[in-house]
Amino acid sequence: MENIQAVYSSKPTDDRLPVELAVYDMLEALGIEYTRTDHPAAQTMEDCIAIDNVLGVELCKNLFLCNRQKTDFYLLLMPAGKGFRTKDLSHQINTARLSFADETAMKELLGLTPGSVSVMGLMNDSEHRVKLLIDKDLLSAEYFGCHPCINTSSLKIRTSDLMEKILPHLGFEPAFVEL
Repeated sequence: MENIQAVYSSKPTDDRLPVELAVYDMLEALGIEYTRTDHPAAQTMEDCIAIDNVLGVELCKNLFLCNRQKTDFYLLLMPAGKGFRTKDLSHQINTARLSFADETAMKELLGLTPGSVSVMGLMNDSEHRVKLLIDKDLLSAEYFGCHPCINTSSLKIRTSDLMEKILPHLGFEPAFVEL
């Protein structure tokens, strides 16, 4: 990945997708300070580490999951370096076997494409069909890193802003899990 260095504290002024611009508009409307950087889509763990180093935060892993019947959908936020077993998570949330949801459901429910999954995509789920799951370990960090609904930019925001402003604004109450 090319050397990324530029860090910004305002929304981009160049041509961006509406889904990305909507994230910045929401953050500004809620009075949330953020830092962002633009970069090529990450292809390797080394790319992710380079992005983390520029922002000074570890981007969290975002997994879009569904039950066996594909009737219940979940967005799991967890530390990037942490692994999990679907069997253990399924037991914690009392559901049938979990698997990765398909691209069609991701686009329909979150308005996102693979690689761009982010908690910010919940702003596109007005019917609240996706259940938010957050690994408790994420709560101990002062800052939270995620994409603004596109995988060529990354954000750093206060974890408290996510929990106390963004999620209540969007109307989502997370379930906390231990992975």
